[in-house]
Amino acid sequence: MVDTGRATRGFTRRDFFRATTLAAALPLGRATTAAPVADPAEGAKVAWLEGRPAGIVGTTFGVPWPRGVFRKGQAFVVDGASGPVPAQSWPLAYWPDGSLKWTAHALGATDDTGAALRVRPGTSRAPAGPGVTVRRDADAHVVGTGVIDCIVPSRGPVLVRAIRRGGRDVLRNARLVALCDDTPEGSTRRTAFESAVETVTLEQEGPVRSVLRLEGKHRAAGRDWLPFTVRLYFYAGAASVRIMHTFVFDGDEQRDFIRGIGLTVDVPMHDELHDRHVRFAGADGGLWAEGVRNLTGLRRDPGAAVRRAQLAGERCPPVADEVRPLLHLVPAWGDVSLSQLSADSFRIRKRTTAGCGWVDAAWGGRAAGCGYVGGASGGVAFGLRDFWQRHPTQLDIRDAHTDTARATVWMWSPDAPAMDLRFYHDGMGMETHAEELQGLQITYEDYERGYGTPVGVARSSEITLWACDATPSRERFVQFAREVQTPPQLTPAPAHLLATEVFGTLWSLPDRSTPARAAIEDELDGRFDFYRNEVEQRHWYGFWDYGDIRHTYDADRHDWRYDVGGFAWDNSELSPDLWLWYTFLRTGRADVFRMGEAMVRHTSEVDTYHLGRFAGLGSRHNVQHWGCSAKQVRISTAVYRRYYYYLTGDERIGDIMREVLDADRKLDAVDPVRKLPNQPPKGPYPARISFGTDWASLVANWLAEWERTGSTHWRDKILTGMRDIAAMPHGFFNGDRMGYEPDTGHMHDMIGTNVKALHLNAVFGAVEIFDELIRLTGDAAFERAWLDYCELFNAPVEEQRRRLGAPHGATHALYVGHSRLTAYAAWKRRDPALARRAWREFAGDGKPRPFRTVHVAGPHVLNPVDEVPWVSTNETAQWGLAAIQNLALIGDALPRT
Repeated sequence: MVDTGRATRGFTRRDFFRATTLAAALPLGRATTAAPVADPAEGAKVAWLEGRPAGIVGTTFGVPWPRGVFRKGQAFVVDGASGPVPAQSWPLAYWPDGSLKWTAHALGATDDTGAALRVRPGTSRAPAGPGVTVRRDADAHVVGTGVIDCIVPSRGPVLVRAIRRGGRDVLRNARLVALCDDTPEGSTRRTAFESAVETVTLEQEGPVRSVLRLEGKHRAAGRDWLPFTVRLYFYAGAASVRIMHTFVFDGDEQRDFIRGIGLTVDVPMHDELHDRHVRFAGADGGLWAEGVRNLTGLRRDPGAAVRRAQLAGERCPPVADEVRPLLHLVPAWGDVSLSQLSADSFRIRKRTTAGCGWVDAAWGGRAAGCGYVGGASGGVAFGLRDFWQRHPTQLDIRDAHTDTARATVWMWSPDAPAMDLRFYHDGMGMETHAEELQGLQITYEDYERGYGTPVGVARSSEITLWACDATPSRERFVQFAREVQTPPQLTPAPAHLLATEVFGTLWSLPDRSTPARAAIEDELDGRFDFYRNEVEQRHWYGFWDYGDIRHTYDADRHDWRYDVGGFAWDNSELSPDLWLWYTFLRTGRADVFRMGEAMVRHTSEVDTYHLGRFAGLGSRHNVQHWGCSAKQVRISTAVYRRYYYYLTGDERIGDIMREVLDADRKLDAVDPVRKLPNQPPKGPYPARISFGTDWASLVANWLAEWERTGSTHWRDKILTGMRDIAAMPHGFFNGDRMGYEPDTGHMHDMIGTNVKALHLNAVFGAVEIFDELIRLTGDAAFERAWLDYCELFNAPVEEQRRRLGAPHGATHALYVGHSRLTAYAAWKRRDPALARRAWREFAGDGKPRPFRTVHVAGPHVLNPVDEVPWVSTNETAQWGLAAIQNLALIGDALPRT
């Protein structure tokens, strides 16, 4: 084993004690104070996340505003390098005084993107042409972008009846398809399902952006299942339609094995066979491009100009006279497929027609997930985002040699093994409740028969369809693929996000002005880089897995504990989501955003139930994402989704945050502590609740809805709970388990003058949400109770006994992570002694373990790896949040060296 990592010397407990005793007089405050927001008339600057794109087919982004600056109804203009650009704006969230907190802004298709733009108050510029138009017919919506017209039926099997360009149908009959087998190893009965649209809703109508929402189920042989939601996004000037497809699994995992699920479209073909083209994007800008009937490599030359035109995708000039009469003898390849069955390998194969053999055409590593079929007079390009990351996927083209080709984007490839969602073990040996509890002692497996079900989990996929008026050039097609895989995204600058305080006061901008600050900043960067690289090194990819990370490492096997009960997939345990989003807020790094984006998509859908008995709840960490019997609001909470939602205005994440509003009504039927051997009393109340793993998570849901709508119902439910906790004899130290009334939001003390705390209560978003609540409501009693908890949680036992009457009893398992509570109390109470104590707590036990990678190769591992043998995602997420928050709150109390 060879030490190959860059290490930052760990600060020991002794170092911090010695240094902080010398820093008693240092003032407390933000480590990096952001400049106040500039003159509101100047607005906010936004920049492209990955740098200026060559062009966009439309984009949406969010911008925050300080409290009280802009009132509801304020109009905005978006300025580019040469003046205002066509844009559309709408509110996303409000401050308690009704002023705008977040606004969303949409830009149409353009090649004039500029390096940066500015959003400011003013009258938006309308599109140069007609913009997006929506006409409602008796049985359909007809949406125009100024380039294409899209006909969307109100009901039936077809999502899109036709997309027309230049008065001609380029695409027809877009519909969903699903294949299901009754066994996983080989079908004794296969059923093909098609979409059955039940409702179509015009969610947004505007000159730059309009959105249609379609809902229905997959139908065949008298059965309706796999409910879906499809959103169609239309942007002014675009020749494309963006599709967000979501399905929810509602089958029987013992009998229903999905063999394929995808979107298929018909493409009218008008050109001669040698003027028809097939395109597939490969890796790193590569392209596979061939004619349906190839004229290169023939024994008789059709002409150099013909060959050049066909390779370019242009209409061929007349074929040489000696070749033309023999063209019918040249095979026409009507069927072509690209299948990506693993993260590292794709195959392209083709055949002339059904019933004939396949010919292998090409192989590669990671396809960009974009294809095309059509001719010199036009056709359809189609792309699936995260194509190789969410393998097994596939792109199919069929019947390209006929009058109507068919293109299918498979989100689950029919060439892959069936989707097997059964629980990963049979539960033998866990026949009794006592034996189920013993599983926690040996494998950390929170098992309960019947609870490890996938019924209700979901997955969303992003597809783009282009209606092309000619076969796109090779360069243009590669750009299509780039836009699919990394959609251009505008984001506000970190300094603006910080100055508006829309996400509280717990973070600051990076500051390396002293050796101590630089050491912490370096380790923050190093820890993120390690996890980003682990996604690749450990291949945390796949349809259901992509976006999650592992929980705990196994140094003996040099691998993560992927097969050991609750040590496997992380499922948001101890808030790695928050660590990523706080890292992005302060750095603006594109790679952090994209990793956070993938995690939001995963945890909000795969780790959360969307229908059935567990709807609104999430699953604790497990070998399978849905395997754990602990179904809790601490996983499904909106605290992990709000950042992405407000930065992008994404409607799907908005749906999910709304789905969990009534999750508190599940607390009795699916009681989080139902399996404890010594259950706390429930009393006469409908349910029992803890302040951290339950109530704080619920409050995040209600806060999101209060922000989005201004609803006093959700505000009052929040305030009710805040007042109840503050009124308890020991505040939050009475809140480990309380009686709860879902109808009113009232909480009731169940332990009287006793005190109790749990090490998990503050690590699922409570710290972050409570800081926002204190600022938003000004509730002094709640703030006082929370500061007492923050000050005393890590306090010496003697101080707990003196202040509370007895120790609170929580373990020090997350001692370093809880240093940020001490820091918060120090900052709020302006207490230098507490600040010094917080930094000593952050130093831990005085035995530093540098976050350093070690290279392992040879017979010790299957593939060479760079590991941190002691790494744990719990520790990483909490250390990262503590580092970020301590620097922001008490950075001035940190010694220089």
